[in-house]
Order: sequence, then C-alpha cells, then structure tokens
Amino acid sequence: MKIGIYGYGNLGRGVELAVRQNADMELFGVFSRREPASVKTLGAKVYPAADAAKYAGEIDVMIICGGSATDLPEMTPALAAHFNVIDSFDTHADIPKHYANVDAAAKKAGKVAIISVGWDPGMFSLNRLYANAILPDGKDYTFWGKGVSQGHSDAIRRIDGVLDARQYTCPVEESLEKVRAGEHPVLTARQMHTRLCYVVAAEGADKAEIERKIVTMPKYFDEYDTTVHFISQEELDRDHKGIPHGGFVIRTGSTGGNGEHAHVIEYSLKLDSNPEFTSSVLAAYARAAFRKYKKGETGCRTVFDVAPGELSILPPEEQRAHML
Repeated sequence: MKIGIYGYGNLGRGVELAVRQNADMELFGVFSRREPASVKTLGAKVYPAADAAKYAGEIDVMIICGGSATDLPEMTPALAAHFNVIDSFDTHADIPKHYANVDAAAKKAGKVAIISVGWDPGMFSLNRLYANAILPDGKDYTFWGKGVSQGHSDAIRRIDGVLDARQYTCPVEESLEKVRAGEHPVLTARQMHTRLCYVVAAEGADKAEIERKIVTMPKYFDEYDTTVHFISQEELDRDHKGIPHGGFVIRTGSTGGNGEHAHVIEYSLKLDSNPEFTSSVLAAYARAAFRKYKKGETGCRTVFDVAPGELSILPPEEQRAHML
C-alpha cells in the first residue's frame, strides 16, 4: 500500500522510518506546509501541503502528523474528504466531537478514517477496555512516565527568560506500589505523579520568578509537586536530548461470591523514543484502515473498532498457527 505523510516533525520522521520496517508499505511522499526545498527527509519526496488533494488517487492511506490543539481538528476532516486517513488526536475530552466531524467527512467521501491512534489514546485505551470488560468490579489507574512531556516542556519555554527546557512526568512510586498490591487507593493528581523540570535561563533572568511561574502554572504544574533545576544549555543538550516516555495501565478488581479473590491486570510501556513508537502504531493502523476500505467500509473508527488481526502483516492462518 502507498502511504502519504502529512506534516514532517518528530512524528512524521518516525512514520518515514516505520514504513521502511513494513514490507507491504511504500512511502509515496511527505506533504509539508513549509517550503518543500527546506524540508530535509530521510529520502522521501516532499510536496506542498496545499497540493495534497491532487494525489488522492495515488495514495492508499494518509498518515496525519499534526498537533491535537489546532491542527488535527481541521486537518483530519479535510483530508478525509480525499484519503483514507490516520491521526493521533490525543485531547481525550474532545475525542467524541472530533470523531463526529471526521465520521461525517469520511462517510461523505466513501473513505475510512481511524483517529486517536498511538499509545495513549491507543494501546493504553485498548488495555483499559479489556480490563474493564474482564473485571467489571474494579478500579482503573493510569500512570505516565518517567518520560518527557513535550507539551509541558513547551509551556515552560514560553515563560519570559527561559531559553530551553525539558519536563519529565514521573509516577509516585509509593502510590504505584499500593495499586500493584491491590489496595484500591483513592489518589489525587499530586499523589500519582510529580513534575521534574530542567530549565536553561537567559543570562540575568530572575530564576526565582521563573520557578514561581512554573510551579503555579494552572492545568500544568499547580496540582503537582514540581521540582525545578536550572542547568546550562550544554548540560541540557548532553543529558536530555532524547524523547523517552511510557507508563502503566493497571486495573485492580475482584471476583467470587463475596469479592474474596483479588486480581491485578497491568500493561506497561517503556519507550526510548515516544514519537517513533507512536509512528509505529500509526503504521500498523494504516494497514487496518486500508483493509477496511477494500472491504467497502466507510466512516470513522477508533482502536476499539479494529480487530487485532487486521493490524498484522501475517495472514489469519499464520496468526492462528504462531500467535494464538
């Protein structure tokens, strides 16, 4: 199948790498809002984003690599009018609205769209659903990290006097162990995660004021125990250049006539590169979207609507023989 990439940042670059690892995929090219000559890919041809619709008949699935805040709510419905599409929309509260908009566009065009693909939402969502179905009498917990939060890092960089920053989300180990022990604790945001910030300040900047603005920032840091370390740009580049992430989805529950048998279901990820792993998930779901399209399906789907076998390059008989 021929894959197009719409947007070429960390995620788009990861998709270019992921396509290379899937023998049934071929990369048609990258579509960018930047001047094509200025975009340095790993070998893919670059086209103007505005010209994407011209190539609708030559691309089987377009993987959209934009941001959830402003890009994807507009890009995904617009591109679903011309292509089968995949996106990684991750604003959880807005998924129903996004689904409805994309579903209308995809059905009108006779295309298939799969939204909110990645690891959360995505792989973590699947494991929450499986665990809830199996243990209806129970409680869910999701811990993220230790990993770099790109959104929180960007929020710090917007503060006056900050030249660069990285923010790590870290699970509170004591709370994590209580959950694993099946204690069913009721936890606040502060009790589940801490925030660890490494900040490069401009020369002469008021570091105390920068730290105050960070730890009191609404929706980002004010509900968490936050530690701020000021370091040099050289230290940041040397020690914090990667984008690792991961986390744990845990459901604790009970069975039996009186709930006497306790169970813990845990799924975890430890990712050396958040965008490259997310890109690999996107590529697998591109395969599923193309298969659904060939069966005559139309409209929007999520990871909940895709059978596991549709993700695999292996035919069903080989899946049953080697993985079941």
